[in-house]
Amino acid sequence: MPDFQIGEKVALVTGGATGIGLEYVRYLLQHGLKGITILDINEEQALKAIEELGPNKVHFIKTDVTKKQELRDAFKESVQKWKGLDIVINNAGIMNDSSWELQVALNCNAVVEGCLLAFKYMSKHYGGNGGVVVNAGSILSLREFSGCPIYTGTKHFIVGLTKSFGTPYFLNLTGVRFLTMCPGVTYTPLISEAGRFALTDFPKIAEILVQDLGSYPAQQPEDVAQGLITMITKGENGSVWVSEGGEPVYEVILPDLKTWRKK
Repeated sequence: MPDFQIGEKVALVTGGATGIGLEYVRYLLQHGLKGITILDINEEQALKAIEELGPNKVHFIKTDVTKKQELRDAFKESVQKWKGLDIVINNAGIMNDSSWELQVALNCNAVVEGCLLAFKYMSKHYGGNGGVVVNAGSILSLREFSGCPIYTGTKHFIVGLTKSFGTPYFLNLTGVRFLTMCPGVTYTPLISEAGRFALTDFPKIAEILVQDLGSYPAQQPEDVAQGLITMITKGENGSVWVSEGGEPVYEVILPDLKTWRKK
């Protein structure tokens, strides 16, 4: 069982200015982090976060993570600022099936680039010390959901990507551990405004989306952040975790070739 110590480490969080991402920043700092970089397009909220948490430990870089060069430059600047990198949380994402190209770019493409940059700066075979990457899935990573099928597809992608990077081959080569966080319904703008962003070509799909999301047990962003600490310090490489209903985070075991054949 891993026993990763957060104290005196350096982290980078995409989408860290509001919601779950901001709570990640708060909780990591509470556990002794040396420094953390927030990448976000929301400069106003990020500056408020720095004012609250302190500029000596929080650095903000305005970044559109869907733009590859901006993301690369931001990682480089963060590493130069803190003289290292130990934790990467690819948290930025949207639920917007009506703008599905942007949704795929943010929920999938930017996460891939974030993982590759994490390897570049943390991997032992590039001279780094190893580290931890947490990618943002969803409770919808683990089931079908007619209310937002494209969003659900992007979150299934996250599980496949993260589990595949979270195999012994990559861990032995790089020393980088990969984890998936799958939050349930959490009180953030992504959920409260979800009905506005459903597919427009299907009658009542927005209603279905809102009703189905309302059937899940809800929680606050800080509930997810508490679970993040457990994952980072204790989670096995490649593991998938669920945080829902304000309950303690738990690991899920996905079926494999030996168990998934229909009887």
